[in-house]
Amino acid sequence: MPQIAIIGAGDVGTTIAYTLQISGLATKIVLIDINQKLAQGQIMDMNHGLFFVPPVHLTAGNYSECSGADVIIITAGARQKTGESRMALVERNTTICRSIVDEIRPYNSTAVLLIVTNPVDVMTQVVIKHSGLSRFQVMGSGTVLDSARFRYLISQYCHVDARNVHAYVIGEHGDSEVILWSQVRIAGTSLKEFFKESAYACNPIDKESVTEAVKDSAYHIIEAKGATNYGVSLAVRRIVEAIIRDENSLLTVSTLLNGEYGLDDICLSVPCIINRKGIKSIVETALDQSEEKALKKSAEIIRDTYIKVAR
Repeated sequence: MPQIAIIGAGDVGTTIAYTLQISGLATKIVLIDINQKLAQGQIMDMNHGLFFVPPVHLTAGNYSECSGADVIIITAGARQKTGESRMALVERNTTICRSIVDEIRPYNSTAVLLIVTNPVDVMTQVVIKHSGLSRFQVMGSGTVLDSARFRYLISQYCHVDARNVHAYVIGEHGDSEVILWSQVRIAGTSLKEFFKESAYACNPIDKESVTEAVKDSAYHIIEAKGATNYGVSLAVRRIVEAIIRDENSLLTVSTLLNGEYGLDDICLSVPCIINRKGIKSIVETALDQSEEKALKKSAEIIRDTYIKVAR
C-alpha cells in the first residue's frame, strides 16, 4: 500500500503531511526532520485527528523509514524572507538538499523524489545530478501552484468555476515564469471567442495585472503571514495523487530538459505526463514567439544560478 516520506517539518512539510493525511492517498506517512522533537509534536497533533480521516499510520521517524516509501517529498530548507527572491536561497538549500540525498541513498533508490525546496528548479537539478537518478524519477513541484493561481484569477474575471479554466504557467517557479496566454481555454474556447459570446459577457481581462498578480502572489502572502503553505500543499497533494494513482495526468512540474523546447541540461517547468514511475513523458506544447523567447530567458536565469552551485 502507498507510503510517503516527507523531509522537513516546517510550515510547508507539516501542511503537506496534514493535507495528505486527510486525502486518503497513503496508508503510511513518515515525517522526518533534524529537529526530532518538532516532528514528533506535529505528528502527535495529527494523530489526535485520526478518528476523523481515512485510516493512515502517521509517524515521526528517521531516514531508515524511507525504505518503503513510494514517494519521498523534500521540503527542508531555509525559509524565504519578506522581500527575498527564491533564488537568494540557493547556496544554503543546495547544501541541505545534497545532504538529504546522501541520507536517503542507503535506504531507497526506487521512490519518486518530489522536490519542493526553493528555488525549486535549481534544487531539482541539484538532486538529479547528486543522486544519479533518472531525470524522470525526480521532479520539482514547479509551476503547478502558479498555474492554479493563474486559473483562479481568470475564473474571477470570467465568473466561471476555476476547474473549467485550462491555463498554464511554465519556466521558472519564480520571477521569470512564463504565463501562456496563447493557451488559455475555457471549456475548450479561447479567451477571444469566449468574450464574443453574449451569454458569457464579462469585463475584458487586464493581462498585465493578472500576470503581475500571478508572479507576485508569494511575495504578498509572505509579507502578510510569513510563509506560503496551504496552496503549495494542495499542489503537492495533486502531484502525489497523480503518482500514487498512476493517472497519466498532465501537470507543469519541474523537469530536466534534454533537447525539449530547444533547451538542454536545465530544469524548469513544462507540461509533463505524471504516473506511478514519475514523469512518463514531456509534452512540447505550441508556444507563440514571445512565449518561446520568454522561456529561453527564464532558462538562462535558472542556468546562471545553477552554475554557481554546480560542482
